[in-house]
Amino acid sequence: MAYITLNRSHFFHNLTTLSLKAGSKEKLAIVLKDNAYGHGLEPMARLSAEFGLMRAVVRRNDEAHRIADLFEDVLVLNDRAYAHPKIRTALNSLEDIARAEPGARVDVKIDTGMHRNGIAESELEKALDAIDKKGLKLVGVMTHFRSADVLSSEYMWQKKRFEMIKARVKEAGFSVQFHSHNSAALLRCEDFDEDFARVGIAAYGFDTLPPVFARTELKPVMSLWAKRIATRTLRKGERVGYGGDFVAPEAMRVSTYDIGYGDGWRRGDSAKPYITPRHGAVLGRVSMDAVTLQGDDEKVCIFDDARRVSAHYGTICYEVLTALSPAIERKITE
Repeated sequence: MAYITLNRSHFFHNLTTLSLKAGSKEKLAIVLKDNAYGHGLEPMARLSAEFGLMRAVVRRNDEAHRIADLFEDVLVLNDRAYAHPKIRTALNSLEDIARAEPGARVDVKIDTGMHRNGIAESELEKALDAIDKKGLKLVGVMTHFRSADVLSSEYMWQKKRFEMIKARVKEAGFSVQFHSHNSAALLRCEDFDEDFARVGIAAYGFDTLPPVFARTELKPVMSLWAKRIATRTLRKGERVGYGGDFVAPEAMRVSTYDIGYGDGWRRGDSAKPYITPRHGAVLGRVSMDAVTLQGDDEKVCIFDDARRVSAHYGTICYEVLTALSPAIERKITE
């Protein structure tokens, strides 16, 4: 079966680099939502804990339950808040406050300009009052940058708005943790001074900042591998796969491998085939469960750097990584 390798040393290199940017590993929260950006929730949570991280961020309560024993603190971004000694929940609206379970540990998310999730700045005091009356334990105040990975002044403008939110929260008498920085914001920040940063894509090996910014050496953690299903020798002129889009220019040895769009791999356009790192172009159309490549190796590397894949398909590495099926086996390597 196809499988994914997770390089421990690459991951630890990235976390060390990010720890230096933040000031310490205690100031990093590893984002493990959406199956740890496709890498696998449990294996990446175990590696994060092995490195010494104490905070994690997930999307839902069921994810938090699966990893809570590994961390001191788990932040849930989008689910109902309930009382748990290790789990805290982001409140994205006044309605979230109303449906939260009394005694729950919560972070109020403020919309400082992204206009996706979060309580309006004008409703901050109303939200703080509702949290107090509902008997919730406010442990954090957060926001999310919309353009930290863009060469513009928007990061600084939004950061300033969050500074004003911090002042208002403190004036209201609350002592909480403040956090706003994602991977891009932390990488471009020269004087990180918040309680922790929520690092996702950078931890997995990708610096998404434009080239004008100083580059941070990060190493991709994931490689995707496929195993041989069958091998045959084509004669000149014989065609491969659905529609017969690939025509053998000469006699050639080809094999099918067990990865396809049913596994989350891209179908793409057979007229513009994806080129694997070491085994050449995909021949013909990608099937639901198979691709065809020249040669007869027992296993092949489909990719070892999602940036090459995303550049070929005109997307972002996040989409390439998170699309991969959770059913694909993940193996930790050095």
